[in-house]
Amino acid sequence: MIANNIFKAIGDFFTNVLFSPLNSIRFSDNWWLQSTVSWIFIIIAFGFFFYWLGQIQKYKKAGNE
Repeated sequence: MIANNIFKAIGDFFTNVLFSPLNSIRFSDNWWLQSTVSWIFIIIAFGFFFYWLGQIQKYKKAGNE
């Protein structure tokens, strides 16, 4: 019973607190505002990808294959 309440509390927290700014963006009619979050995530993903490729090249240059 306690575990069920904990999971409900976590779900409620994410739904009503953390995702509330995204709900306000979702219902707006501005495409640029809605797509900004996606573009930020894409830029972060590319940054991590290129960092990872650089680390692989350092690893290979050190003679570790």
